Amino acid sequence: MRLPSFFTALAVLVGTGLVAVAADPGTAHAVTHGAAHAAHAEEGLPLAAPVLVDLGWFKVTNSMLVMALVSLGLITFAQLATRKVQEVPQGLQNAAEWIVESLRDFLGGILGAKLARETFWFFATVFLFIMSANWFGLLPGVGSVGFGHPDANGALHHISRPLLRGADADLNMTFALAVGFFLCWLFWSIKANGVGGFLSHIFVYHGEDKGILKVLLLVMFFLVGFLEVISIMIRPISLTFRLFGNVYAGESLLETMLNLGGPIFGWLVALPFYGLELMVGLIQALVFTLLTAVFTSLMCTHSEEHAEEGDHH
Repeated sequence: MRLPSFFTALAVLVGTGLVAVAADPGTAHAVTHGAAHAAHAEEGLPLAAPVLVDLGWFKVTNSMLVMALVSLGLITFAQLATRKVQEVPQGLQNAAEWIVESLRDFLGGILGAKLARETFWFFATVFLFIMSANWFGLLPGVGSVGFGHPDANGALHHISRPLLRGADADLNMTFALAVGFFLCWLFWSIKANGVGGFLSHIFVYHGEDKGILKVLLLVMFFLVGFLEVISIMIRPISLTFRLFGNVYAGESLLETMLNLGGPIFGWLVALPFYGLELMVGLIQALVFTLLTAVFTSLMCTHSEEHAEEGDHH
């Protein structure tokens, strides 16, 4: 079980490639300033993640900082868990192996054993990152420590530029995850079917009918194939907004409850919702992983089944 290499994939996938997508030099700056002014006028979680470091061509937002911290935490956990590997696992090694084995069995039931082994690095990494990022966003200080605009008396009533923000409450982050999956899905699909098989899977009817019925079905499936292409192109968008919407709504709800209770009882009013958000953070990680795994299975597992049938015969 190669836990170090597994979490090294986390550093490569999340810590580098997704940062480039998250830092949008064209629009992020303008949107962030507009959201910051709106947040100053009306308290609430801004849609755009505020920029902490502006290098011109590259901008570091508070959600990117959280992404880096979560990635570093997961990699550190993996290194500590595998520093002294024992035949009978104990402590962190036991916890790490339980997590990996549970995810392997879960993905194997959806993708099949062979495809699950080939794609495990992506799906398990995405699940752990999304879940950890969602839970990290519930820690005290996330969204409540940062910069703001004091009033005439010098009192600071609202943080307009928090130092930390939930990574998945940033639309750029969830879009990067969805695009990363789409590129991997395209590679896996072509690898499993070939270019011709990939197109055939979308546009060609594979039934055993004959005569005029087969001709009609061939024409129908060819036309329906264009709808399938549209459906495939929409998948990254739906994945993006599903994850972002649920996480953003949850953080906005917590902020509303904290403000509703005031500075003294805010934590008490928000406490039940923290338990709810812990569950939502896990569920959203499962939903994203499950949907992406199902999309992959629909395109790739049939070729694996045919290969297994050929080996059996």
